[in-house]
Amino acid sequence: MQKFSIIEKFTELFSELGNCKEEVQKQKIEELYGLMDKMDKKEFKSIFSRELFDKIGKMLEANKLSLENTIVLSKFIGFCNSLQGLCIESFDSSLLGTKFEKMIIEENKKKEGKNEKLLIGLCECFLALSYDTSSELIPVCVPCLLKGALNKEENEEIQKEGEMALLALSCVDQFYDLRQDLYLNEIKEIITYHKEHRNLTCLAYQSIWNLNELHFLKEAAKELEELSKCVDWKKKEVEEISKEESKKELILMRWIEILEIYFLYCNLWNEEYVSLFSSIVQVSRAARENKREICYWCICSLRSAAKNRNVRVEDLLKGGAIDVVLEEMNQSTLDDAIIWNCLNFFLNISRRLKEKEDDEKEEEERKELKRKIFEKMEEKGFEDCEIGFRELVFEVKNLFIAQPCVCLIILFLNLTLKYYRLELTLVK
Repeated sequence: MQKFSIIEKFTELFSELGNCKEEVQKQKIEELYGLMDKMDKKEFKSIFSRELFDKIGKMLEANKLSLENTIVLSKFIGFCNSLQGLCIESFDSSLLGTKFEKMIIEENKKKEGKNEKLLIGLCECFLALSYDTSSELIPVCVPCLLKGALNKEENEEIQKEGEMALLALSCVDQFYDLRQDLYLNEIKEIITYHKEHRNLTCLAYQSIWNLNELHFLKEAAKELEELSKCVDWKKKEVEEISKEESKKELILMRWIEILEIYFLYCNLWNEEYVSLFSSIVQVSRAARENKREICYWCICSLRSAAKNRNVRVEDLLKGGAIDVVLEEMNQSTLDDAIIWNCLNFFLNISRRLKEKEDDEKEEEERKELKRKIFEKMEEKGFEDCEIGFRELVFEVKNLFIAQPCVCLIILFLNLTLKYYRLELTLVK
């Protein structure tokens, strides 16, 4: 089946769901999942509108789709949605979204005869599909899904349930108590158990680490290196790749996205930062020519790290982050989104290097670090950076705000960086 026919095939197959028996429905839902698995982001977003979720809700109300099959279909949608890293805003206001919310509340209120399996399934669907992850349902869903993820029975059904629970949990808003002391012991137990048994898919295993901010950096670096070996970096993004290759790329990109968020909010220095930066740098270089979206997220994660004062500038230098950002700025074909993150990376570095230390020894170390970074920049052709870099970035920022024409912005960046001069004279 050719790529352009996926949406038509999905629509046709979906329209048949309400006119067949439950067992046949299960088969058709598996087929629908196969089609979802082949969709790219644009195709996926075009299919899963509020209208489609309303249709599923109406089929459930009219008993044309059983509750069990509705949950299975919703899990498949949620799984693919999470893998793609998309946000389906239409689910929350849809008939299906409101029905799931009501069912979760009603089932949770039961003091006797509570159906734990049903509740876990509903919570998995809700968290994996809900855009509003600050919902009041989260305090209900999180303990329920942690319980599901901690189920250690060794059979295929329980394993799949645990994987979906972990994936749904990884969608929870990062500011919620899931990342605080309230559930820390449960999260540690999940991580320890699954690390020892290694019996989950890469995506589910990744989701465990997404729940824990304490000590996942060495493991993240290892995962990046392993996944990097599975990607054909010579193939361009527009070229056809196998389903397995596509999944590996998506999982690799999710790791980088997780790290970008981690670096924004981490509040402790970690000695493993250097090796992790080194892994991100290797991925960025490999992705530079043909996988620009992956390259973009690599630069984003380094920009976030440079902004966080709990991450040492020295570690960014040792891990090769300075080099790879400068290399990106030296590309003949510049990507405005990536270059903007490069400029912000150095703006953050510049701010931090300007802050003098009270301790004499630390002040000497700061000056030495500053000298090394400027030498790096001069080696790459960026002269006079100390004089004008900070001013240049502020001028670019003002241009972004004042001038809505993207073409002029890109032209400005290209002209500035083409001649490798980061001086104030260029923006006057």
